[in-house]
Amino acid sequence: MTGTVYKSTGSWYSVKTPNGKFYECRIKGKFRIQGIKSTNPIAVGDSVEFDVETKNNTETGVIKRIEERKNYIVRKSVNLSKQTHIIASNVDQVFLLITINNPPTFTSFIDRFLVTAEAYSIKTVLLFNKIDAYDEETILEVKYLASIYRKIGYECIGISAAAGKNVDKVKALMEGKVSMFAGHSGVGKSTLVNTIEPSLDLRTKEISNQHMQGQHTTTFAEMFDLSFDAKIIDTPGIKGFGVVDMEKEEIGDYFPEFFALKQDCKFNNCLHLKEPKCAVKEALENDEISYSRYRSYLQILEGEDEHYRTDNWEEN
Repeated sequence: MTGTVYKSTGSWYSVKTPNGKFYECRIKGKFRIQGIKSTNPIAVGDSVEFDVETKNNTETGVIKRIEERKNYIVRKSVNLSKQTHIIASNVDQVFLLITINNPPTFTSFIDRFLVTAEAYSIKTVLLFNKIDAYDEETILEVKYLASIYRKIGYECIGISAAAGKNVDKVKALMEGKVSMFAGHSGVGKSTLVNTIEPSLDLRTKEISNQHMQGQHTTTFAEMFDLSFDAKIIDTPGIKGFGVVDMEKEEIGDYFPEFFALKQDCKFNNCLHLKEPKCAVKEALENDEISYSRYRSYLQILEGEDEHYRTDNWEEN
């Protein structure tokens, strides 16, 4: 039998078959995908083949094969630096939710996420949430930040999941697609999903006042079928985002504004550091590319995974 993985709880996987029936499936024995050292060999979104077993009048499945993935979003596993964690696979687009405060989303995190999405050719839309709760000064910060990413070519939408502002724009982009929702805990992913599809009634929690950080409400990634020809994958809040499996020479290619200038660099293997006649460094000096983006690039290049929570877009 074949189906799509809708939920993973570590040892069991909920798999939906083409006729709409769900089977609780597990993996038998060692299951490794060639070339990927992952803490989770099977991810939500995977297409799998499985055999059905019946024990005590209960049908369960044993997964025996994963179909080739068209893409996946992957990050370094939090505790096992040499291992990776696949957040979701076979995704059409990602909505990255961003909040200026309560909790803050720093550009270093945004840029790491975008680099990974670019590496697998996954379209990312930036959603600046909670705009109904911001004062004038914070709204200016939102506009400034959005202008950086719009200039590069990313779609940016200011929304309020709680008040329903611009949620219709998000729904229009979701039709006919598998969309993943991502961001820190507390940025409003579950609230947004509930506004889009109230019948799902996902759990939400208040922001922790102690650290102004969100509480984890989603424990495992899970896919949902929506009422308007769309699927979403809701993911746990991501604290840090370690970039994996990238050669130093290719990291700049996943910054679209760097890649566009690459042909003008004197050296075709230019790392945009101290090389002479580097088009990226010239553009940086002329304020044609963002200082925060360049700093994120340097951090990824140097492997500074622990600095994802550093505020990266204040220039002094």
